[in-house]
Amino acid sequence: MGRAEVGTPKYLANKMKAKGLQKLRWYCQMCEKQCRDENGFKCHTMSESHQRQLLLFADSPGKFLHNFSKEFSDGYMELLRRRFGTKRTNANKVYQEYIAHKEHIHMNATRWLTLSDYVKWLGRTGQVVADETEKGWFVTYIDRSPEAMERQAKAERKEKMEKDDEERMTEFIEKQIKKAKSKEGEDDEAQEKYTELKREEEQPLKLDIRLEKKFQPESILGKSALLTKRPADQPDEKVFKRPKPVPVESSRSALDEIIKQEEMKKERANRKDYWLHPNIVVKFISSSMGDKFYKQKAVVQEVIDKYRAKIKFLDSGEKCKVDQAHLETVIPALGKEVLVVNGAYRGSEALLKKLNESKYCVTIEILHGPLKGRIVENVQYEDICKIHGT
Repeated sequence: MGRAEVGTPKYLANKMKAKGLQKLRWYCQMCEKQCRDENGFKCHTMSESHQRQLLLFADSPGKFLHNFSKEFSDGYMELLRRRFGTKRTNANKVYQEYIAHKEHIHMNATRWLTLSDYVKWLGRTGQVVADETEKGWFVTYIDRSPEAMERQAKAERKEKMEKDDEERMTEFIEKQIKKAKSKEGEDDEAQEKYTELKREEEQPLKLDIRLEKKFQPESILGKSALLTKRPADQPDEKVFKRPKPVPVESSRSALDEIIKQEEMKKERANRKDYWLHPNIVVKFISSSMGDKFYKQKAVVQEVIDKYRAKIKFLDSGEKCKVDQAHLETVIPALGKEVLVVNGAYRGSEALLKKLNESKYCVTIEILHGPLKGRIVENVQYEDICKIHGT
């Protein structure tokens, strides 16, 4: 049976069939030929051209297998980089778009048997960030282009400069605090040395001013006619009343203003939309897994992609991967250690000092670092969490 002539309906039907994807079991990777049915594939395997390709493959199978694997991986990674960028994407979705092109390299010709094996290999070689979920494997492309590396280096330098400025400001604040404390100590010593003059009874203040009489005109000229006798009931003393003390309103010192500005700057820099940290105790608040795990406490063992975590329930010991939307922080008893998971003091360990249930906030004391001993008030419940083992 000969081929259909160009332009005939049979010719057009054959072209339309050949344009789409066919079954993988009837595809020959060595010859790059797709057959439409089992009979056509059988005829192809018995052809002389196919036998020559098999002889070439038998001479160096490792070379062909390596080339096919490399072409498949390059095509997959190019599609992942160009189509999805650095977004977290389902690996099977990328694979389905890759095999939609007719001239693609099939996975059965590579050294990977399944897509899961290929994704694991990408994760081990550091080309992507691979994580397994209930919906399958997800991949995130790691951009190592010169432009991306330069942007990352600039961001790191900027962060280091901001951190250096923050450390210098912290040292300046500590010096000011020490200076203020030393000044208060000197004032206390001065108050102990010099006592305040106080009157025991509430009486008017009398000033007795005595001047030496160097010139006495009465002895020469006599008494003046203008001088009259002073009444007997008028005292010689002049009476002065003590003015009432004027209250002085306490104004915010420059040190307090600097500390407030520094905390506002740290709040803007450290306030994130994710708060998960390893080794903290959380509460599972989702009822999607049934009443068995609802409102049960667990410890975060590993943080995945900032917004997801691998947790272990404290009662049953079972493990699972959940999103941070299904978790909430746990507040320990007073006097216990907590971890600041969000806000200005993010990542700092502190001591729980006071609990304000009406405002849903607490008062903590920083335990480590250059800010050790600082008391921070009005910290929201969701910004701190209990540390496992404390």
